[in-house]
Amino acid sequence: MDQRLHFPALGALYPPDPALPAGERACFAAALTEAERGRFATAPNPCVGAVLATRDGILARGYHAAPGQPHAEVMCLRDARDKGVDPASATLFVTLEPCNHTGRTPPCTRAILDAGVRSVVVGHPDPNPLVAGGGLAFLRENGVNARYSQDPDVRQACADSLADFLVWVGGDLPYVILKLATTLDGRIATRTGHSQWITGPDARREVHQLRRGVGAVLVGGNTFREDDPQLTHRLAEGGAPLDETADDAHPLKQPLAVVATSRLPEPGAVCRLLSERPHQTVFIAPPAAAESDQAKALVQCGARIIAAKDMAEGLKALRRELGVHHVLCEGGGGLGLSLLEAGLVHELRLHMAPKLLGDAEARPLFAGRAPERMDEALGMRLTEARTAGQDLLLTFRPQDS
Repeated sequence: MDQRLHFPALGALYPPDPALPAGERACFAAALTEAERGRFATAPNPCVGAVLATRDGILARGYHAAPGQPHAEVMCLRDARDKGVDPASATLFVTLEPCNHTGRTPPCTRAILDAGVRSVVVGHPDPNPLVAGGGLAFLRENGVNARYSQDPDVRQACADSLADFLVWVGGDLPYVILKLATTLDGRIATRTGHSQWITGPDARREVHQLRRGVGAVLVGGNTFREDDPQLTHRLAEGGAPLDETADDAHPLKQPLAVVATSRLPEPGAVCRLLSERPHQTVFIAPPAAAESDQAKALVQCGARIIAAKDMAEGLKALRRELGVHHVLCEGGGGLGLSLLEAGLVHELRLHMAPKLLGDAEARPLFAGRAPERMDEALGMRLTEARTAGQDLLLTFRPQDS
């Protein structure tokens, strides 16, 4: 079983509530697994999954693959048709409320009615003001037994699956994923700065898959100057890993390389971003630095400069001006901590390797705060724990999400 698609809140960690319909959690776990198949590719649309099921099990499945493509409900109903399944005899479980308006595709509510579905259970209401409860209301008005799931764990799992979409609908930020790798004793490098490699090949392969999905990879100025990163994914056409030691970036579409710094490099600086991919490189800098002759020279080299008084402003510009919906921050503990303190991290992925340095002078995961009480700590909510090879991957989200 792919543990990435295991949703603890819907599994054996919690016994089924006898007051809730038997099998509902299993059906939503399957629908969420379908939704994950569209992760990153659907932006700016949500990842949505749907299944048709009876007491005998799941009969059909579907997910939304890309903008302009049929929605999950329609794909599930097509799967049922192809398998000779009568939708009227089953319940449709869908992670997000069916749309009731015409956009790039027709309304899913009409497709559900036309297919003869008589029962629908929804995991999360659609926050889009074009929907906002209208989907379920329309189905009910037309005789369908349509309801939201009353299982709090189902609703939370669906909200987590839709977290990026909820960010986009609720504001003008991109969805920010902070990725960090650490030893068991919370160190991200030795005292000399050596960090290759903390984690094993399976964890590193997942990072490349993340880079392939997001629109931009973000680092801070120190990481840029010390590591001379490429910030590219090393995945072949079919998703197979390329040689991580290769000098040349793979020609497939790469994420933008974004550096947040107040110290812009000289245009002639020897670094891989400016020599190999200047037209895919973006610097987020304070207004004074962004207006300097140095910045103008970097623009002449092909790089882009975003003037921003803070990271929130810079991130919003990435989405507004460059169409970036997902940002992967790999910039180390300093930038990561500043984003966490500003409430700009929507997902924290912590890769923990089974290694101990045992050196108080080794670089810590986070440093710089000086709280005197535990209630001053930054709190997160654990949403997933699994392995990637020999490493442990913990996923956290803000407590209020």
